[in-house]
Amino acid sequence: MATILFIMFMCGFIRSHASVALRSRSDFRVSGRVLYKLDLSWPKNPEHFSGQVFGVAVNHVAGLVYVAQRGDNIPKVLVFSTDGDFLQAWNTSTLEMPHGIFLANASADPTVWITDVGSGPYGHTIKQYSPSGKLLQVLGSPGKAGSSLSPLQFDQPAEIFIHSSGEIYIVDGDGGMNNRLIKLSRDLQVLWMHGEKGQGLAQFYIPHSVAVDSYQRVWVADRGNKRIQVFNSVTGDWLGSWGSCFKEDAPYSVRLTPDQKYMVVAQLNTNQVTLLEAPPVGIIGQCQVISTVQLAEDVKPHLVDLDLKTAALYVAEIGANQAQRFIPVTAAGV
Repeated sequence: MATILFIMFMCGFIRSHASVALRSRSDFRVSGRVLYKLDLSWPKNPEHFSGQVFGVAVNHVAGLVYVAQRGDNIPKVLVFSTDGDFLQAWNTSTLEMPHGIFLANASADPTVWITDVGSGPYGHTIKQYSPSGKLLQVLGSPGKAGSSLSPLQFDQPAEIFIHSSGEIYIVDGDGGMNNRLIKLSRDLQVLWMHGEKGQGLAQFYIPHSVAVDSYQRVWVADRGNKRIQVFNSVTGDWLGSWGSCFKEDAPYSVRLTPDQKYMVVAQLNTNQVTLLEAPPVGIIGQCQVISTVQLAEDVKPHLVDLDLKTAALYVAEIGANQAQRFIPVTAAGV
């Protein structure tokens, strides 16, 4: 009897999981300007998704997409081509709970950086890997949550952004003791930091994502405060804040389209991917929603990345256990 009940449970789980995935790949709508449409052909091998998909990073030069996922006894990173072919999996034991993932230096010597929010012996760190998954460097104190800057200590670091100059921006953390934005030099020296928990200017509550634009501005998804804060990338000075666009749900991600015209934001609880007008150099102004992609219920988009060559948008979805690609409507022939 127990065996029969277990089989019935598993069948129901599989049907439910398949239902969410199938619905998420077809049920979406766009309000505002139609800038992107779902590419149903990507990836060609969705069966390789085997856990909660938390992050995605694109190498636009090599045509590769790295997908970070969580779960027991599963590969923590899947590698697909931008054409949708499954290429390889990283069965590394050096990752516990990947959160954010970033592809750095795509043109010359690409490496993949992953934040690890695990609480075990490898957690509370940021790791640098080769494109094939070889561990190259670890930032932080493995297994030790802390707030020190010398030596570097993190508590559930949420995301990292490596500028083309080699300078490093980190938001730390994803619900731990730290609520800070740190800028490091190429040789890992602290250049400036904002690190106070609160609702005031340059204060954070769960800073969750970070991106740098072409106008020396740093954009931070201040998730707990339901706003995006903006800083001067050179001096660290506070430049502005956007909150009016996030009354219903917090921003979970910040990425800019290659032409720097739009800010792409994932909103997990409302199952939306929103495109905001990115202001040119000068006054930040107020946030303006240009387009909203409403995904199916329980898809839960977490973090996003864009192909800097084609402007294709990749979305990591922890509810649907998958990553999806959206392509610009001009590329789609619409």
